Amino acid sequence: MLIDLRGKVAIVTGAGRGIGREIALTLASEGVRTIVTDINEDHLLDLKAEFEQKGYEGAQYVCDVTNFARIQEVVQDISHTFGQIDILVNNAGVAAGGTVDSLREEIWDLNLDVNLKGTYLMCKAVIPVMKRQRAGRIINAASFAAIVPSYGGAAYASSKAGVRQFTRVLAGELGPWNITVNCYAPGMIPTDMNHFAEKPDNEQERLLDTLTLRKWGTKDDVAYLICFLASDFAGYITGTTIDVSGGKLATQIPKVAYEKADLEVGESE
Repeated sequence: MLIDLRGKVAIVTGAGRGIGREIALTLASEGVRTIVTDINEDHLLDLKAEFEQKGYEGAQYVCDVTNFARIQEVVQDISHTFGQIDILVNNAGVAAGGTVDSLREEIWDLNLDVNLKGTYLMCKAVIPVMKRQRAGRIINAASFAAIVPSYGGAAYASSKAGVRQFTRVLAGELGPWNITVNCYAPGMIPTDMNHFAEKPDNEQERLLDTLTLRKWGTKDDVAYLICFLASDFAGYITGTTIDVSGGKLATQIPKVAYEKADLEVGESE
């Protein structure tokens, strides 16, 4: 069986770079007419050039996911131009943080506004189109921080936990229209936002020790999941969070398995 997304129309927010860019390119490579939004026009121009070079269909819009008036303009234009919106990937996000006693109020607001409110506003704008179609896929970016938060991550974790619960509520509301709503929770995937792979070796080792699959994830790992969730094969999956973390903290101390495996290999040599 092959996933077939040809002819679908998708919106991917915050896709000028990082995981969002990979999601957009992967969907486009699967024949999806992929519309990308971002607040950075230079990133969009660069992505537009890549789309043109590869012959991908789609469009790019400068759009702040906290600006509902602009979101409505973009969604109306997409609906008019492409005639449908089948997939919405709410990828746009920020991750600024700090310990609660030092956390600036504007940083708290930024996390909640972009990560949580931005997801709500995009959904609010797209839902009427999907209801008319009586079909759709909404896929929201949560984070492993929504499951187990990190030190200094109160604002980010709170926003992503909100996305997780918002996803469940929305799934319940949209079930009668054959619209599924799910979220994905990336874990150890190096990006320009987290700089995991740029940390000193000892810090990288400590982070990798928390993984059942002891390696960094890739942007592809997330993009492939998005393709599945957007496909007909995922038609009976809704209201759930899928962890894309290499089994981060699947067991209390994943490193133990690797220590045991090293012993077994040593004994067999």
